[in-house]
Order: sequence, then C-alpha cells, then structure tokens
Amino acid sequence: MVKQEISRFEIWLIQLDPAQGFEIRETRPCVVISPDEMSSLKTAIVAPMTSKGFNFPTRIPCTFKGKKGWILLDQIRAVDKSRLVKRLGILSKSAQIKTINCLQELFAL
Repeated sequence: MVKQEISRFEIWLIQLDPAQGFEIRETRPCVVISPDEMSSLKTAIVAPMTSKGFNFPTRIPCTFKGKKGWILLDQIRAVDKSRLVKRLGILSKSAQIKTINCLQELFAL
C-alpha cells in the first residue's frame, strides 16, 4: 500500500481494474480531487485522465507531459490507496481552477 500522503491535484498512475460497463478501466493517470484534509484516509477521490474522448461539460481539457487530453469529472470515483502505482506530477494551475469550477457547478444546489 502507498504509505506517503497524497495531495489534491497530484496526478497518480492508478490501477482502475476491475471495472464494469462503461467505467474507465486499465491503469491510467488520475487527478486526486479529494481535499488534503482527507489524505489520512485509506481511500482517495480521483478523476481519471484520457487522451481520447470528446468535449463535454464535465470534461476538463488539459496538457500533461506534452500530451493533450481530458480530466473526466463524469467518471470520478473513490479508490483504495493500494491502487496507486506511482506519482506522476501535478496538474497545472489553470487546469486546477477549471476543475474546481466545474466541480462546484456539478454539485451546486
């Protein structure tokens, strides 16, 4: 199990299988969206990233390590930290702001 703490907006390689139906699967980069206050828990809330896909209100365009893609906020899920393979980096400040704005809109009353 990953022993080090994780922080919001870090990008981790996460093993998402097994998945069902149309859930994102395989081992892929994911953005940690759970607040830092939750880092002591054994789970983390993450949003998968993909280089494929399409524009949609809950998908944030981003570039990471020179590759263009999407953060799929319509696929957020809680994962056990044992699924975290390795830390890949951190999300750009502009993508962080877009992500938070979208989450606020998504969960607004």
